[in-house]
Amino acid sequence: MHPLLRAAAERSAGVFTAADAARAGYAHPEIRHLLSSGRWRRLRRGVYVAAEDLARAEEGGRRFQLDCLSVLLALDRPGAALSHGSAARLTGLPSRTPDDAGVRLTDPEHNRRGRGFRMTRAPLDPGEIRTLGAFRITSPARTLVDVARERPLEDAVVAMDAGLLAGKVRFDELAAAVDRARRWPGGPRAARALSLADGRAESPLETRGRLRLVGAGLPAPELQVEIRTRGRLVAVVDAWFDDAAVAVEFDGRVKYTDPWRGRDAAQVLWEEKRREDELRALDIGIVRITDGDLGERWPRVEEPLRQLLGRRGPVDRRFSATPRRDGVWRVS
Repeated sequence: MHPLLRAAAERSAGVFTAADAARAGYAHPEIRHLLSSGRWRRLRRGVYVAAEDLARAEEGGRRFQLDCLSVLLALDRPGAALSHGSAARLTGLPSRTPDDAGVRLTDPEHNRRGRGFRMTRAPLDPGEIRTLGAFRITSPARTLVDVARERPLEDAVVAMDAGLLAGKVRFDELAAAVDRARRWPGGPRAARALSLADGRAESPLETRGRLRLVGAGLPAPELQVEIRTRGRLVAVVDAWFDDAAVAVEFDGRVKYTDPWRGRDAAQVLWEEKRREDELRALDIGIVRITDGDLGERWPRVEEPLRQLLGRRGPVDRRFSATPRRDGVWRVS
């Protein structure tokens, strides 16, 4: 590949246009030959990538990035930005509901839909735009609000919790973005999601479990509470009901299949057992909730939890319960 074309491709993660190729001296017959031979691959009309660059991107899980870049280059809309679920995916925010429109963009002046993309007309302030490598992308706050305006409430809260936990966005930034979008389509949905968001939730399961508790009409629990006795930390429980001294632990399978801090599954199980035994010895009630409990099995969890919450907590407490201000972003 000509150095001029290689430089243009490297600026866009390997993607280049027919105009880039022409500036490097490639005529149309040569481009057609490179495509027919398989050395170049067409991503969109007039947008290409070298076969080896495409293979590396697919092996590295970066094919979606190439799709986004190809749409940006093909549309040639300098004012447009990747947004909604596409921006969430590129910035590492969870998006449980697939985006049927493919690549999503927002443009201040145009609506447009085409093969594999959808561009929505909506205001874009300079403060709502970020640059991520070769991408022009909406800010985390704007992205989360756009997702919340369109997606199911649970998915929106999971994404907001994750963004807050990871430090990608602050609550005041989310609040400002929600206020700006209040009169837009789906604005009230985003406001509802924000009212339920809490960045101390350390996994999607914890978020979904908390929403299930709230939906059952139970008191809102405190999150990430340190239980100490005689000044020693016994445990940090996922959710805590102080009046009844009841802890709720959300048990995700990943805790055992991919434990963090270099532990193995057997070690995690042993530590969990010892911790639970010590909590029960302090007259603390414990309820464990798994992902499967949030569906049809929920009544079998809710009833014993209600019974525990209906009891009076220990009068003579031999422990202290202190909520943490922040959750912990865990990287295995």
